[in-house]
Amino acid sequence: MPIAVVSVPVSDVDRSIAFYRDTLGMTLLEDEPMGPDMRWVQLQPRDGGATIALTTWFDALTSGGQQGLMIGIDDVDAEHARLAGLGVDGSPPADQPWGRFTMIKDPDGNGLILAALTDPAQVRTR
Repeated sequence: MPIAVVSVPVSDVDRSIAFYRDTLGMTLLEDEPMGPDMRWVQLQPRDGGATIALTTWFDALTSGGQQGLMIGIDDVDAEHARLAGLGVDGSPPADQPWGRFTMIKDPDGNGLILAALTDPAQVRTR
């Protein structure tokens, strides 16, 4: 049973769409009204895999409360440099037994790990 959608709590949906789509390069799959005051906004990494939903409606999920969401990438150093050029602060690329990574935060402070895993087979893209 694969993970389908991970909720990412945000305070400003449009600002978050711009970050995840325009800065990180995710594909916007859905942006639809959901009731009178909410939207269903779903994005997916460009290479596929599980999606994220930008949420504002869970009382227990406050914006900035998602930490450690790992996104698989091919070249950590190149992505770190590209994001730095766009003004995104990231931790210096580092190595662990499981792979190379950098950590960044979205505009709300949600923590993301951009990682090239030692064993790429650990990332399923479908």
